[in-house]
Amino acid sequence: LRRLGSGWALFIEAERRAASDYPHSEFPEPLSWLVDEERRATFEESGNHFESGYHLTLVYLPPEESRARAAGVLYENRPTEGVDWHGRLDAFVAETDRVFDLLDGVMPEIAWLDDGQTLTYLHATISTRRYRVGVPEVPFHIDALLADAALVGGLAPMLGEQHLRVVSVRGFPTSTWPGILDDLNRLGFAYRWSTRFLCLDKAEAEKELTRLRRQWFAKRKNVVALLRETIFQQESPLVDTDASNKAADADAALQELGGDQVAFGYLTATVTVLDADPAVADEKLRRVERVIQGRGFVTIPETLNAVDAWLSSIPGNAYANVRQPIVSTLNLAHMMPVSAVWAGPEKNAHLDGPPLIVTRTDGATPFRLVTHIGDVGHTLVAGPTGMGKSVLLAMLAMQFRRYSGSRIFAFDMGRSMRATILGLGGEHYDLGVGGEIAFQPLARIDRDGYRTWAAEWVEGRLLNEGVTVGPDEKAAIWSALGSLAGAPLEQRTMTGLSVLLQSNALRQALAPYVLGGAHGKLLDADHERLGMADVQGFEMEELMHSKAAVMAVLGYLFARFDERFDGAPTLLMLDEAWLFLDDPVFAARIRQWLKTLR
Repeated sequence: LRRLGSGWALFIEAERRAASDYPHSEFPEPLSWLVDEERRATFEESGNHFESGYHLTLVYLPPEESRARAAGVLYENRPTEGVDWHGRLDAFVAETDRVFDLLDGVMPEIAWLDDGQTLTYLHATISTRRYRVGVPEVPFHIDALLADAALVGGLAPMLGEQHLRVVSVRGFPTSTWPGILDDLNRLGFAYRWSTRFLCLDKAEAEKELTRLRRQWFAKRKNVVALLRETIFQQESPLVDTDASNKAADADAALQELGGDQVAFGYLTATVTVLDADPAVADEKLRRVERVIQGRGFVTIPETLNAVDAWLSSIPGNAYANVRQPIVSTLNLAHMMPVSAVWAGPEKNAHLDGPPLIVTRTDGATPFRLVTHIGDVGHTLVAGPTGMGKSVLLAMLAMQFRRYSGSRIFAFDMGRSMRATILGLGGEHYDLGVGGEIAFQPLARIDRDGYRTWAAEWVEGRLLNEGVTVGPDEKAAIWSALGSLAGAPLEQRTMTGLSVLLQSNALRQALAPYVLGGAHGKLLDADHERLGMADVQGFEMEELMHSKAAVMAVLGYLFARFDERFDGAPTLLMLDEAWLFLDDPVFAARIRQWLKTLR
């Protein structure tokens, strides 16, 4: 802020506007549809919702032509006739680019408005209607393009069919702090909060502060006290302490200015509200005043000066409603609308659909949850025990069904997702519980690509049992799988593989995975019981007690999941993920998914 001098003006606007309605989506199941309808009803019953948009406008008024000519005399070989307007425009663009670069480091979402967005924004400042303004062919008259509502002046002006009310900040508190007026962002109605700052060069600010210091210093003693001092040659002990304090304050401001800690300028802060009902407009104005006055400011509801105050909120109007005295850039930074209640993006750009969840947050502001950043949707949910993390996961799963063709795979702990999975018409498997679910990992080894995976999977089981797998063992496994691939589907089992292996050591190592072994009921089925539903849940709590079973089952499930990751919207959920991260095999797979899944 200190880099801008005389001739520059900043218009910082926070517009509180009506938020978009609750999105409409097609859900494939009655449960997900019913839950969303309940959420819609709750959202709409809470009343109207509003969100804030923020704009910063930089305005520069070049010096008078006579001053420009006088400055040109100081340079050699420089034309003295006329003014180089192209040069001034280039200087303006260069300076605004530097300001943008400075802000970009602390506000990553800042962006320039294009021509259409600029016209749309300017139209919103002078109209009661909101719509997108197209860019006509140049040249065109901008006043004819933007103005679509008549302004009626007077003590209670009107803009179109809406009653216009403006409140201005006239006095300031003794101290300020960042976000001092942040409560304005939580009001439940539309308004325009405009902060205009007319910058001053260091020399002009020093001149004005010196004048103020002299003015207040002279008011410390009245004329009678000065005459008494002159006559009796004795200093009067009584002084106006208020004037003395203000003189000291001006002196402190001069010291800050001299140390290049701050710059100074003229600040005008206004809030504009509109409503078709004058009584409602007055009530909105009172609510705004309560917020501002609650922070120690002095406000004035504009009457005779209402039109002028409203004009001062329009970008580019630097002459109307100039308020004194001057204010430092530090106070400006504290009063600017630099904080906000974030409402979230209006759509999921990656999935080309509405937000995952729409709810309500503080101050009548909606919150739209989108878990994707670009094409990456990885999400971590953390919180204290018993605070509803599993409930949130279930809600995310049901709301994810709003996306066409979506799939959900959930690894559950403690059956917290069971009701949700079954309610969505999905399949829920309790792994390791009394043979409820059994897998046939070798069912599709007649496919060359799958046979390669199966060989690696069997080798992994042998390594887990302490068997050294060398070239001879790999050859034996591959040969046995090749022979087993020609057998009927129901015979492609772990038992069938064990029979075909010539090595007794290999058969003994695979004994826990065939019928009669510790994990045979889970991995030696003669037909595949794992379905192809779009929603599947796997209860892992009991399975996690056996490391060998976990590694075998998860290796198979991971392969099946990889086959189904075909680009459709897919939600892979891990409840109580810290337990899975404790397992080396699962942790390694999660690391790979974090790098590759989109």
